[in-house]
Amino acid sequence: MKNRTMAIIAYITLIGWIVAYLEFKKTDRKSTLVNYHLGQALGLMIISVVLSITSSIILVIIPALGSILYLILLLPLVLLLFGIVAASNEVEKPVPLIGKIFEGKFNFSSKHPLQSN
Repeated sequence: MKNRTMAIIAYITLIGWIVAYLEFKKTDRKSTLVNYHLGQALGLMIISVVLSITSSIILVIIPALGSILYLILLLPLVLLLFGIVAASNEVEKPVPLIGKIFEGKFNFSSKHPLQSN
């Protein structure tokens, strides 16, 4: 699978991220592009889950905010599209708003300390 394709697939659901991660681990030459977008996609998924849980709790407490919270929950989808566009252009550009938080936090190209050569 091409590096560009793996970078794009990383943004498409958790299953897509797992597929891209496993393909990335199988390759001998680790691409910084794929490594970068795997980290950005994982960060986006984490923020999406946190945002969903937080908005659900707020919705139980203040049901009148339902419409506003549903609009806020569209934010991860919009950010996901920005990530896919950056990956398809083969650019290591952070996702707007949250991308800088996760830059350099994840490194998927290094070997696990317990793995042998």
